[in-house]
Amino acid sequence: MYSFIVNPYAGCGKGMKIWKAIARYLVSHSIEYEVVLTEGPGDAKRAAARLTEAVGEPGYIITVGGDGTMNEVLDGVSFHAPLSLGYIPAGSGNDLARGLGLPKSAVKCLKKQLTPGHFTMIDYGVLSYGAQEPCHRRFLVSAGIGYDAAVCQEALTSRCRSRLSRLGLGRLSYMALGIRQFFKLSSSKGYILLDGVKKVEFNNILFISCHIQPSEGGGFHFAPRADGSDGKLNICVVSHRARIKLIPILLSAFTGRRGSRTRGIRSYECREISIHTEAALPVHTDGESCGLQNDIQVGCVARKVRMMV
Repeated sequence: MYSFIVNPYAGCGKGMKIWKAIARYLVSHSIEYEVVLTEGPGDAKRAAARLTEAVGEPGYIITVGGDGTMNEVLDGVSFHAPLSLGYIPAGSGNDLARGLGLPKSAVKCLKKQLTPGHFTMIDYGVLSYGAQEPCHRRFLVSAGIGYDAAVCQEALTSRCRSRLSRLGLGRLSYMALGIRQFFKLSSSKGYILLDGVKKVEFNNILFISCHIQPSEGGGFHFAPRADGSDGKLNICVVSHRARIKLIPILLSAFTGRRGSRTRGIRSYECREISIHTEAALPVHTDGESCGLQNDIQVGCVARKVRMMV
């Protein structure tokens, strides 16, 4: 039986509209299913934990929502039994769907996942932070510290984003919030440690993003070479004394034309990374806020998630 975890509020109500279309298809084709409709933050994680905590046979969970909803599901599931995950995008960013090449039509996406041509094994990342009481968060798209996380945090409560999402302009909302956060932006000294061996110091860190998938924030390609099944993190470090230099970097990432030698941006590949900044900066996983942090560790778990595509 298929289990659905649905965020009806995703995409400013688009989640419920998509779920109604899916439910009609399931009923008309006599497909057995169960559904959990989330009501607030943490519900998807708890539902995923409950659905997988005592399962001894193969399970099938399909998430209907945004990247944040899928993040909660991933964070809650147990992999002790065979588990296949599906995803029907209903958010404003949908970077996971973009990376997986999923159809834009919800019903077409559902059909592919009910009778998948094949399954794909993809990586997920783990973000760790907090010295006194360590926290660990899984992610499927990206995790970051600095400017990109500040944009994600504001997006969680932004009325501007809500209005634009209702008009189908969710991607544009991230650009608008990015401009707003640009004027609040400050840099920090810090360093990264790659695979516990290579240390690189920076004087003016604006943000550092760690990618499983190529894009974040609704299609900003900060890691265009990222491969979600290669067992590696793609790291993007943006560091520049003049914040005005961030503008061409954002524009090139937005249009997907980022060059490999763009000034102020450095790229790395690794299996794990430690990041330290002198100033406490915002941190996110798949657009979900992890507060302000100075030290974070990020690792990649290779080909662990079985996705129905």
